[in-house]
Amino acid sequence: MKTIYHKANTRGKADHGWLKSHHSFSFASYQNPERMGFGQLRVLNDDIVKPKMGFGTHPHQNMEIISIPLSGALSHKDSMDNKRAITVGEVQVMSAGTGLQHSEFNDSRTDEVNFLQLWIQPETQNVTPRYEQKKFDEAKRHNNFQTVVSPQDNIIGDALGIHQQAYISLGNFDEGKTINFKLHDASHGIYIFLLEGEISVGNETLETRDAIGISDAGTVEIHINTTSKILVVEVPMN
Repeated sequence: MKTIYHKANTRGKADHGWLKSHHSFSFASYQNPERMGFGQLRVLNDDIVKPKMGFGTHPHQNMEIISIPLSGALSHKDSMDNKRAITVGEVQVMSAGTGLQHSEFNDSRTDEVNFLQLWIQPETQNVTPRYEQKKFDEAKRHNNFQTVVSPQDNIIGDALGIHQQAYISLGNFDEGKTINFKLHDASHGIYIFLLEGEISVGNETLETRDAIGISDAGTVEIHINTTSKILVVEVPMN
């Protein structure tokens, strides 16, 4: 088993006033040659957007983009005529493919928005752009991993599909639990990002916003030291 340990305070930081962001991997002005992604996972940004502020219209191409609100609501518009609000409990996916433009905005006058944005490199280039979002029953992730994103050709339950052999799961666990996370493909790796709490994986103890990347392991044992919320991203490593 190979591991890469990323403490929360070692992430890249950006403070634009209206936006505060932490970058798990190189992004924009944060460039770290040792953090260019994990397998096909290229970006994991932890963003906080101030009230009445947001990302203006900008383009993307040939990337699978996933947004997961943690607090607040984010208003979305794109060149495919989608105009939706993304709220806590929902997950949004966009296949940028041949190209699209979109904007994300915090319409609240009082509340910040905190959301995760993940970019996963697609297995097929220049697909037709697509957009989908869905609300998931969070009760189903109590002491269990709920798959919210899976490959287009292998949809797990009511997960959203993307153009890559990748899976994103969320779980909320009680203190004292031990979970054996079985990968869908033993050649893949998983990036465990701790949203809240404290867990132990192998010889490492993770606290809130710490992460660990694991490869060459078909199953990974996770010990829940305190009540915890966990994001797991399983991706091909090449």
